Amino acid sequence: EGHTEMSWLEHLTFERAAARYATRPEEIRRRAWGQMRYELGVVKQLGFPGYFLIVCDLVDFCKRENILCQGRGSAANSAVCFALGITNAEPISAGLLFERFLSSDRDGPPDIDIDIESGRREEVIQYVYAKHGRERAAQVANVITYRRKGALRDAARALGYPQGSADAWSKGIAPAPSDVESLAEQFIGQPRHLGIHSGGMVLCDRPIADVVPVEWARMENRSVLQWDKDDCAAAGLVKFDLLGLGMLEALHHMMDLVEESTGRVVNLWELDLADVEVYDMLCRADAVGVFQVESRAQLSTLPRLKPRVFFDLVVEVALIRPGPIQGGSVHPYLRRRDGKEPVAYDHPVLEKSLGKTLGIPLFQEQLMQIAVDAAGFSGAEADDLRRAMGSKRSPAKMAALKQRFYEGLEETNGIVGEVADKLWAKIVAFAAYGFPESHSQSFASLVYFSAWFKRYYPAQFCVGLLRAQPMGFYSPQSLIQDARRHGVEVLPVSVNESGREARVVVGADGQARIRLGLNLIKGLGDKAADRIEAAAPFVDVPDLSRRADLTVDHVETLAVAGALDVFGMDRRQALWQAGVAATERAGMLPGLSAIEAPSLPGMSAFELMAADVASTGVTHNQQPMEQVRGELQARGILSAADLPGVEDGTRVRIAGVVTHRQRPHTAGGVVFFGLEDETGLMNVMVSPGLWARDKVTARTAPALIVRGIVQNGSGAVTVAADQLEPLAFGEALSRGSRDFR
Repeated sequence: EGHTEMSWLEHLTFERAAARYATRPEEIRRRAWGQMRYELGVVKQLGFPGYFLIVCDLVDFCKRENILCQGRGSAANSAVCFALGITNAEPISAGLLFERFLSSDRDGPPDIDIDIESGRREEVIQYVYAKHGRERAAQVANVITYRRKGALRDAARALGYPQGSADAWSKGIAPAPSDVESLAEQFIGQPRHLGIHSGGMVLCDRPIADVVPVEWARMENRSVLQWDKDDCAAAGLVKFDLLGLGMLEALHHMMDLVEESTGRVVNLWELDLADVEVYDMLCRADAVGVFQVESRAQLSTLPRLKPRVFFDLVVEVALIRPGPIQGGSVHPYLRRRDGKEPVAYDHPVLEKSLGKTLGIPLFQEQLMQIAVDAAGFSGAEADDLRRAMGSKRSPAKMAALKQRFYEGLEETNGIVGEVADKLWAKIVAFAAYGFPESHSQSFASLVYFSAWFKRYYPAQFCVGLLRAQPMGFYSPQSLIQDARRHGVEVLPVSVNESGREARVVVGADGQARIRLGLNLIKGLGDKAADRIEAAAPFVDVPDLSRRADLTVDHVETLAVAGALDVFGMDRRQALWQAGVAATERAGMLPGLSAIEAPSLPGMSAFELMAADVASTGVTHNQQPMEQVRGELQARGILSAADLPGVEDGTRVRIAGVVTHRQRPHTAGGVVFFGLEDETGLMNVMVSPGLWARDKVTARTAPALIVRGIVQNGSGAVTVAADQLEPLAFGEALSRGSRDFR
């Protein structure tokens, strides 16, 4: 059509901008058009139009194929990226700085990360190979280095110790001998093997093998470089990041489930971002399963931050990060938010850049804005300052920029002396930990969307998360118990009613219920689950065995999980009948092997619960702690629901199934436990001393009784433990926790 790459990019940008900005105020549209012209000038100057067109093509492919995706990171600072549909955060109204993404003196291509729903990322990767050819496209390698667990295993193997011992040492069940410890310490941090980078792909204008060694990956239809992302960047290779994001997959499932069960079509971009009910729910820290704000630290921050508008979610995403925590931003921000500390600025000129975060710097873009407002830097100079202060600081560059900053302060605002020193110190300290606001904007929309589904469609929300497993902070058991606490009925696994995945079932009363999926059953496998789903319903065990082509082992696992209760027999009778699967096969005469199970003793409620936990990891009709609540109450042990009413500083005893163990780098060796009982979740703080004293119990007990001091002065309850005791029969209550992830 006579277009160059640049003229086609300009044409696409303004054509799509008309639709993307159609509903925005006139002032925003006017500024956006000016900004896009400026951005396209920078893209032309740097010679990057092809890069934008390739990313745009990938996003267009996702939209054609109904794959949820969104650009994230600094690309959200670009009006061109928003107009093309690459990103969903509108940068003009959010006041985002384009130079954080791309400036005229940048020495490499821009970095646009695309989040893709995790279950369908492979389709996008294969599209890249098909479009650009295997000889010109390949994935970046990842150098896998030793961490403690793997180092202990390999050290034990190298020194000739048996596998069982190595397992016990790596799990922390027993201390490793000194020779193993010593060798493992030397391994930690060393390269072990090459893997495939989670999302990095390199495209080349010539055969890639002419530039860097390439090998066929072990995964089908993939090629992988023998260099990692840093090597590729140093060589000037152009990299695209195609990242799998579980929450996008879960959101797609939720949208489909709402349409299937209610007929309502939910378009995420049409949701009202000011829904009071959604913010009320988040203020109560009712956020299990909600993207990015479901962790222990986030749940304890939500009641203090009290989000009321969308920007509060942007702050929440950025606040609980290692940087702001180490930089000491979290508590001052929360105190100002609560009105316990006045909002103050070192100089009035900072109000423009820091006003929206109450005078506390949180975002990298604010550092750049301070340089622009206070010292008269251009956007490109401000980005130079940000990069000079990055992880690879150059003393010479820093000295030159410091000189320029001080001169700019004096010329632009007459700032000298102590105030100038204070501003420079603030920028230097802050540069090490600031979080990109553009990244936070991209993620905050997913926080809101997932919270909206949790508030209005809890059954569809839970099933969406179950279908996208493994992802997020909580196990299927915790997600299901949270749904039950929100009034959703959960139906058990059944060969006649369940599919491979969990389903939403709407009853005659119009209520949405969750039907658990066959894929939860340990030892069944997806192929057998698919055959059962395709051939259902069945009349009895022989019919099931024959038409779904099941082995004896398959039928036994179904019997233990209660999936055969639909045939009017209990689990022990079903287990007795499982043997008929050996002779009930297509091509054999039917009915010859049918046997009547004798009268067998029934299973107690505790045995049924333990069988559910062992076979599926979940309990559909109760939380396991309900089984022992009577005994715990008699011993004066409190439930999660009791804790908010306990006076701060009181010593109490609590008990629950362990859901998590976490040791953040920012916590000085403190380990945080998540405990769950039938009334909710509890936070437990274990000091380094207590961890060392009771290490085996703390590390391995599936359920615990904890004695400690209640801390609930801030609205979020934590118990500072001083004694840990394993709960009897704990292994029957849980199939394991998610530890140190």
